[in-house]
Amino acid sequence: MQYSFDLPTASEFAVLYAETGWGTWPLTSFERALEGTWVTCAARDEAGRLVGMGRLISDGALHAFVTEMIVAPAARGAGVGGEIVDRLVAESQRRGVHDVQLFAARGRAEFYERHGFVRRPADGPGMDLSADPR
Repeated sequence: MQYSFDLPTASEFAVLYAETGWGTWPLTSFERALEGTWVTCAARDEAGRLVGMGRLISDGALHAFVTEMIVAPAARGAGVGGEIVDRLVAESQRRGVHDVQLFAARGRAEFYERHGFVRRPADGPGMDLSADPR
């Protein structure tokens, strides 16, 4: 497996999103997402195909947020996700940002705990914007 902080193309990002069931978006959405990314760690197989990636968005000073921790089904269970998250955290810290946050998908909290993250207390877990804020 090859890891780098090089941005994948928007097309590669879109294919990985669709392959993992995260949905489909217009290609321009993936382009804009990549433009707004502070750090990306990409994992590529021996053929150079994007099989995993994670992104950090950040103010570059105080906080960084892990988003799109995504690994292709065929590459899961081989440590790809763990390597990506570890590299993202190390790069954030190298750049001087030590407060790294994320929202874990259902059933994935233990994965992040193995990589140094702790759960927020039940009375302060963070929030999402309702689709219908009424």
